[in-house]
Amino acid sequence: MSDQYKEIIRQGLWSNNPALVQILGLCPVLAVTSTVTNAMGLGLATLLVLVCSNTSISLVRRWVPNEIRIPIYVMIIASLVTCVQLLMNAYTYGVYQSLGIFIPLIVTNCVIIGRAEAFASKNSAPLAALDGLMMGLGFTCVLLVLGGIRELLGQGTLFDGAELLLGDWATVLRMDVLHLDNGFLLAILPPGAFIGLGLLVATKNWLDNKLAAKMVPEPKTEVTRARVTSL
Repeated sequence: MSDQYKEIIRQGLWSNNPALVQILGLCPVLAVTSTVTNAMGLGLATLLVLVCSNTSISLVRRWVPNEIRIPIYVMIIASLVTCVQLLMNAYTYGVYQSLGIFIPLIVTNCVIIGRAEAFASKNSAPLAALDGLMMGLGFTCVLLVLGGIRELLGQGTLFDGAELLLGDWATVLRMDVLHLDNGFLLAILPPGAFIGLGLLVATKNWLDNKLAAKMVPEPKTEVTRARVTSL
């Protein structure tokens, strides 16, 4: 694998993560991550739109006039989001109802428009597809972690309602981790999402600082040797 591909993977998953570093697309991150199922549904939808939009925009970039590139990008993204919305309405109706307005709002997600403008419009289709895949995976991972924390603290469960997204077989995925008489209400409310995301950002920064400190070479101590002359 070339260094360019490795750098795209590293940027999307960690160094330039859309949710933890760029702090983009916070409306869905904070609004729908009350459960892992909702987070997974929106994450996969965003991932699919990112890959398809990056690839499409990269393929047509040479024929798009610079003056009207943004409206054309939005039109392409809106068409893809409509397809995803119709598919979710047909096959995952329960998750479609839970996510509500945040599915069509993928059109205005700054992550998708930002990658279309910053990367897809300047690179080949394979690189653009990989960039969309890695940025989408990085975004989805943050959604899943935040959704898991909030669901665990708020309800004591994980993967509650997974059958709404993955089918009837997914009922076995539901886990009762904590037996709570009364869930931690703050965790499933929007303030809990802000606090959880802040903790994730702080954790990433702490890990980056620890890794950077390990990479700094230790200063070498010079030993001065005195020369003794005998008379």
